[in-house]
Amino acid sequence: MSEITRSKSVLSSVSSELDLDRPNIEDYLPSGSLHEPRGKLRLRDLIDISPALTEVAGAVVDDSFTRCFKSNPPEPWNWNIYLFPLWCFGVVVRYFIIFPVRVLVLTVGWIIFLSLYLPVHFLLKGHDKLRKKIERSLVELICCFFVASWTGVIKYHGPRPSMRPKQVYVANHTSMIDFVILEQMTAFAVIMQKHPGWVGLLQSTILESVGCIWFNRTEAKDRVIVQKKLRDHVNGPDNNPVLIFPEGTCVNNEYTVMFKKGAFELGCTVCPVAIKYNKIFVDAFWNSRKQSFTMHLLQLMTSWAVVCDVWYLEPQTLRPEETAIEFAERVRDMISHRAGLKKVPWDGYLKYSRPSPRLTESKQQGFAKSILQRYHEK
Repeated sequence: MSEITRSKSVLSSVSSELDLDRPNIEDYLPSGSLHEPRGKLRLRDLIDISPALTEVAGAVVDDSFTRCFKSNPPEPWNWNIYLFPLWCFGVVVRYFIIFPVRVLVLTVGWIIFLSLYLPVHFLLKGHDKLRKKIERSLVELICCFFVASWTGVIKYHGPRPSMRPKQVYVANHTSMIDFVILEQMTAFAVIMQKHPGWVGLLQSTILESVGCIWFNRTEAKDRVIVQKKLRDHVNGPDNNPVLIFPEGTCVNNEYTVMFKKGAFELGCTVCPVAIKYNKIFVDAFWNSRKQSFTMHLLQLMTSWAVVCDVWYLEPQTLRPEETAIEFAERVRDMISHRAGLKKVPWDGYLKYSRPSPRLTESKQQGFAKSILQRYHEK
């Protein structure tokens, strides 16, 4: 009896961790299993055995991983005779009045930034300390212009980051604008995926000046190189504080996926940062598989505003007898709780190497068949 109770407890904990909407499990069962003769175990009998078993089965059958990387648009409100004209008026205002003003603001920002950055970068090469200080301020300035071009309404909570050795900042990740929103307050050296196009040009030129480190997730050797550069950077007393997005990919600001342990095995103080976007005016999630970053910026600049809260949480250190993975999960708990995000036990890198739908469906059907077979044998 104690073994059954223990099994139910484990199943309940897994179910509460997932906390996702359940699909109809009958859709994945073979058609013949739904109409068994009297005296044999039927589907409803199996489900009635334990609510926890039903939760676990539903979570496994459901493709809950995909939910972490999907935008969930709000219910349409404008399709009625009273509000539709008002919505049309809003579209005209956003695209033909606000958007041109925002483009002008961003253009002026780039002109000011480049007219100051280029002379400082090339004429102060012999004065590294002064040059880095000015470049750091200029990077913060251009990030402020970016936030202004979205009419960003950002609330920062908690003490601001400071330049200290042996510390690293970690945050949940929704879009590349996370970096911009944090950078306008503090010039972080970010660890980020290398991007092509104009974003890659900015990475290899301007952002190099604040000590950013880039990697290519398809290159296994990059992990070793980045880890060494990261250790060297955090030990430098005059280096900018390091910012890492340990999820490794953009998630839709409703869930948090597993944190990579690299940031938690450096022997440094870890400073959690929780970021939560309000979708009332725009969904800030960037789905890089369906949308270029240029189009993502266009979406933000044609919205009413980007509303966001940022919490700088209490710094954490590795506890005695605590592994790096346990440390990462503890910090993820803090960020998820503060930002109101759901934790899911998935590796974000699966977003780039997911199994085919046919394989996923066969695994789901196999799971359902194995459950029925076990209880038929009993």
